[in-house]
Amino acid sequence: MNTTKKTLGALLQRKELVVAPGIFDMISVKVAERLGFECLYMTGYGTVASYLGLPDAGLATYTDMVNRVAAFCGATDLPVVCDGDTGYGGLLNVAHTIEGYMRAGAAAIQLEDQEFPKKCGHTKGRRVIPAADMVNKIRVAIDTRGDNKDFLIIARTDARSEHGLDEALRRADQYLSAGADILFVESPESREELEAIGRRFDVPLVCNIVEGGRTPQPTAQELQQMGFALAIHPALGFLAMGHALERAYSHLKQTGDSVDYTDIADFTDFSKLIGFQRVWDFDEKYRKLESQN
Repeated sequence: MNTTKKTLGALLQRKELVVAPGIFDMISVKVAERLGFECLYMTGYGTVASYLGLPDAGLATYTDMVNRVAAFCGATDLPVVCDGDTGYGGLLNVAHTIEGYMRAGAAAIQLEDQEFPKKCGHTKGRRVIPAADMVNKIRVAIDTRGDNKDFLIIARTDARSEHGLDEALRRADQYLSAGADILFVESPESREELEAIGRRFDVPLVCNIVEGGRTPQPTAQELQQMGFALAIHPALGFLAMGHALERAYSHLKQTGDSVDYTDIADFTDFSKLIGFQRVWDFDEKYRKLESQN
């Protein structure tokens, strides 16, 4: 890895849509980096599911999540946008979360205005706190990051599903005024709503693309034309992985072996992805040293 990471801010300044795949475990980090993505998104849903085997419903703690932030960010030079849920409590918790995510290497933190316990943005039962309470969280987040302007604050509102788009837009206006760097209006339900969000704001905007979720799936070009700066695809990776595992394990269960199952990665190539080339080179180097003694 390089010693210098490109910042998310630098990517956004190009005025080209940044596409970020959802990462949820260390293998997904390595695959996404190898394929040449410029930014990664640490999905809360996928991370909680893979790390704890639980739904993304406010069950993961700050400690659980900052552990994953540190692991993911330590494994790549790419900027990683990290889900910070509600900040894991009140204003003091938000400050603690910001400090921890910055130390762990996150490029940005996503904070949302849901009540605790929060729920995944494309599932049922989400409720939001008063906008004024979220404004205070954003102000604390801005104060806590201090001079570290490379660490960006993403303000997400989940008000659309319960209160409608107009309320979500009003909240986003307030969060921008409070100092948020990036706005994220969660789960708009039509292309017309996406276009309305893009027209409303002249700041970087996030679009959350969940395959099978509540929001339609425009192309990358369409999203950029609508005014979005960052397209996150949190679910694509773990949905693909789950589907592939089910196919492979079903074959093994039905046949009792994997002799004829070929829809898998090459073992040697995968081993290199995980880092075994370094192990092999190390062993070869010191084997030569030993033979000289």
